[in-house]
Amino acid sequence: MSTLRNASARTAPVQAPDGPYEGNVVQLRARPHAHALRLTHLAALESEGVHVLRELAAEFERAVLLFSGGKDSIVLLRLAEKAFRPGRFPFPLMHVDTGENFPEAIEFRDRRVNQLGEQLIIASVQESIDAGRVSEETGPRASRNRLQTTTLLDAIAKHRFDCAIGGARRDEERSRAKERIFSFRDDFGQWDPKNQRPELWNLYNTRIHQGEHVRVFPLSNWTELDIWEYIQTENLDIPSIYYAHTRQTFKRDGMLYAYRQNQQLLPGEQPTTQTVRYRTVGDMTCTGAITSTATTIPQIINEITTTTTTERGQTRADDKTSEAAMEDRKKAGYF
Repeated sequence: MSTLRNASARTAPVQAPDGPYEGNVVQLRARPHAHALRLTHLAALESEGVHVLRELAAEFERAVLLFSGGKDSIVLLRLAEKAFRPGRFPFPLMHVDTGENFPEAIEFRDRRVNQLGEQLIIASVQESIDAGRVSEETGPRASRNRLQTTTLLDAIAKHRFDCAIGGARRDEERSRAKERIFSFRDDFGQWDPKNQRPELWNLYNTRIHQGEHVRVFPLSNWTELDIWEYIQTENLDIPSIYYAHTRQTFKRDGMLYAYRQNQQLLPGEQPTTQTVRYRTVGDMTCTGAITSTATTIPQIINEITTTTTTERGQTRADDKTSEAAMEDRKKAGYF
């Protein structure tokens, strides 16, 4: 058998040994240095997310991916493309539509789904109200955000989904920091933070009984900054409201809300025109804007690197009703 005499010989053609490969020529190359094998931070997160998606596709029979048109679910869709293209996704997409979502996000949602050619299921809060499943709130502080839980659980039961994939991240809020990547839900759709399954060495327990399901969060270990850097790296399209724009707003409880038709104001509140953008996309009744002049992804990234407040802490009123507001909603079945 040929031997390598010096470093320069490592890239030279070498005759294969006698045997079934006689006459073939192989190319031997130097093993790359260890540091060349290391993934970048974003590549490691992407690899983990793709692994999680492929794992759940293999383990569950009827999965669904929640897609709202927000930045996190946009990244989820890109990970799904990398996990399953050129084939179709092994699950449909679903959006729980409150009827009070930002029009820009809804337009983007429909356009992106059409580009992908995937199935989109709309779970409508308005239909839940019409069916008497939930009661609509009234008054200046009325919101349909809380009503989403019933609509979501009804949709999961109707379609017999055993796995629901979401874009929640642990850095968003303290209760989400408690969440496992594969998070078990009982037959009432409820979450018990004190009864979670261990996830050692990236091994996931997917066993469930009939009526139970699992919520899966492939972006658990990502941060808001990671999301924006990945959007920039992958050159992903996003809804226009993530960029600075002029909008009529009003100030309430220290937050800027979008002023819209038939908006009920409290005494002393007055709509004004401001240049703002949104860090997160949710129901208009509980999602606040921030004053900003960022019109490009690099400018948004620069804003994120200097902020000391989480996106939900700064712009989501539904998390401010109590110290355990999000955890209480999650226990009841909220995503």
